[in-house]
Amino acid sequence: MAEIVAGAIAMGLGGYLAARADQEHYASEERREVAEVQNLREREVAEVESIFRQYGLSGEPLRQLVRALTSDRKRWVEFMMRFELGLERPDPNRAPISAATIAAFYFVGGLIPLTPYFVTSRVDPAFQASIVLTAIALLLFGAIKGRLTGLNVVKASLQTAAVGGLAAAAAYYLAHLLG
Repeated sequence: MAEIVAGAIAMGLGGYLAARADQEHYASEERREVAEVQNLREREVAEVESIFRQYGLSGEPLRQLVRALTSDRKRWVEFMMRFELGLERPDPNRAPISAATIAAFYFVGGLIPLTPYFVTSRVDPAFQASIVLTAIALLLFGAIKGRLTGLNVVKASLQTAAVGGLAAAAAYYLAHLLG
């Protein structure tokens, strides 16, 4: 239980920090882009033209579109963030939601193999039941992942079970080696 709680906290904090890093990276790039639009206007206009040329625009339609876009600094910076840098503004609520989601699922996922040990004090049947419950859970999680992401459900189930099974086998083997 202690490992599950510690792992849930660590994984939740990791998710939080990753989301915060995305927000900080975006803000840093946005500050740089604002400075470039203010101080290197002609170069940035040329970059906008280059982006639209990739979509087949040229001549007067290109010039009109570039003038319209670059007339609004905020819209111009947003355009450059998305089409030059390939960045979308992160949801400001993502960090705490990510932390809570990851921590909760880590905790629930960690309880699944432990459940048989709460029901019986006999180690051998609890161990066997733990293996079966874990395999079923991995297959179900894989199926859900496949369904939500549009992947083949059977393939996603088997991949998740295989990866989870390998991780569990490695942990068991390592614990067996260390006594």
